Amino acid sequence: MSTAVVVGAGIGGVTAAVALQQRGWQVTVLERSQQVGEVGAGVSIWPSAAAVLRQLGVTDVGLGAAPTGPWGLRTDSGRWMVKGSPVGGPAPLMIHRATLHERITKRLGPGATIRTGFTVVRVEQDDSGATVSGVDERLRADVVVAADGIRSTVRSVLYPQYPGPRYAGYTAYRGLAEVATPDGGGETWGSGQRFGFARLDDGRIYWYATVNQSEGKAGDLASVREAFGTWHGPIPAILAATTTLLQTDIYDLALPLVPFANSRVVLLGDAAHAMTPNLGRGACSAIEDAGALGSHLADASSIASALTSYDQERRPATTRLVRTSRWVGRLGQVENPVLRSVRDGLTTVGGRLASLRRR
Repeated sequence: MSTAVVVGAGIGGVTAAVALQQRGWQVTVLERSQQVGEVGAGVSIWPSAAAVLRQLGVTDVGLGAAPTGPWGLRTDSGRWMVKGSPVGGPAPLMIHRATLHERITKRLGPGATIRTGFTVVRVEQDDSGATVSGVDERLRADVVVAADGIRSTVRSVLYPQYPGPRYAGYTAYRGLAEVATPDGGGETWGSGQRFGFARLDDGRIYWYATVNQSEGKAGDLASVREAFGTWHGPIPAILAATTTLLQTDIYDLALPLVPFANSRVVLLGDAAHAMTPNLGRGACSAIEDAGALGSHLADASSIASALTSYDQERRPATTRLVRTSRWVGRLGQVENPVLRSVRDGLTTVGGRLASLRRR
């Protein structure tokens, strides 16, 4: 029986474990924390990722419902720049990260074991397999899957010269609120600030806000309410109904991305291609990585050729997402008044043209 060690028990790691287990592999998942689970707030699951989950037996993650009220892209005064979907097609499912993680993890069976409190300090490999070393234990497997996040220990061992994470120049605040509103949500652009919200599948409002500021500067709910308190409704009401705040400085990985396959070790999710959250594709990309990895390992004549094929499929696709998401973030965080006016004007014209095409 083929064996794998998955480093990291986040969404990408447990999805990879399910995909490999489904194909007859024996999988050990190593998690540095003492408990398995996800923190955070909402995450969007686009149809491509939902299709992978369904193939893996995660059938309780479907398509999102269309917004029941007006939604799209607005200025901070509430003027619509883009109203309704500019691309059409099914809407993503909005779900809490912890709920998604739990639904995926439920698909793990006797072919997979999760070990918590295991800190990986070194990875070694040869032609027949790879060895993961902890503080006082070593585990060997046919393949090691590095799903250990943007500051991946495994990636740093494989590619010590790679610069790694890059600060995007802004921080993100996130929260949940129970608010009755007919507004369908979307995103609002101001000057060096953005605010977005959507309804989760459990009925709560998930919201996020971004602010240009120096790396490592802490904020609180009072400062967020002050910064966005004069923006259009229902933003002030959403913030007033929020009691818990998460703050995360935004990073992505430097381009070009390193190869995702290195002999018997393969990178997956944020360890391979961490991107800014501007497209809502980070978790989806990790899920799609896991599905692709399982498919290539099932179909290829050798592990080496499977991992090479995985890299050839996933690295170009995720490189485009990293680059596009970075560009969208820079556009949305513009502070210069002249550039902001040009941005808003061109976006409004583009939104009207998209609306005409849909009609």
